[in-house]
Amino acid sequence: MLVIDTPLRDVKLLQPRRFGDDRGWFTEVFNQETFAAAGLPQHFVQDNQSFSGRGVLRGLHYQLGRPQGKLVRVLSGMIWDVAVDLRPHSPDFGRWSGFTLTAPSTSNPVELLWIPEGFAHGFLVLSDTAEVLYKTTDLYHPAGERCILWNDPELNIPWPLEGMTPSISPKDALGKLFTDAELPPAIEKLSTLLK
Repeated sequence: MLVIDTPLRDVKLLQPRRFGDDRGWFTEVFNQETFAAAGLPQHFVQDNQSFSGRGVLRGLHYQLGRPQGKLVRVLSGMIWDVAVDLRPHSPDFGRWSGFTLTAPSTSNPVELLWIPEGFAHGFLVLSDTAEVLYKTTDLYHPAGERCILWNDPELNIPWPLEGMTPSISPKDALGKLFTDAELPPAIEKLSTLLK
């Protein structure tokens, strides 16, 4: 597996090896030993899958109390995925990075995005439809659910809307400004994630 550093420390792009012939291809998307060797978590407790149309924008989501690391993969279509570092002691605190993720094909690699605990996450659907699958390191915790406004002026994320008006859920439309948001406390890396 190829592990690619990104502009945000600890956020990684992963490209598993793919083996193919005239019948198609095969890849090992997750292997506990491979993830351990790369310094990535090996314990995931929940899989989430969404289906969305063009212009749907989900996020920027995070959880307090039970933060989730997310391993994001696009099954069909294309999205622009965003991670925002909310870790108060991180040198990247308040910085964001965006990634175009597409479904694998003969010309597109199998690609996953690892977003650790302590980050807000969101994405915009760029194709007609998109299916996104992500594994999380902790369970959904409704009481800890928080959202930062997708168009927060402090973060100033240039979403590639190209004339689209984004479709936002009513809950996401009530997200907080970055400067007003209740941010997570410092997160110590849990040794249990590496077991």
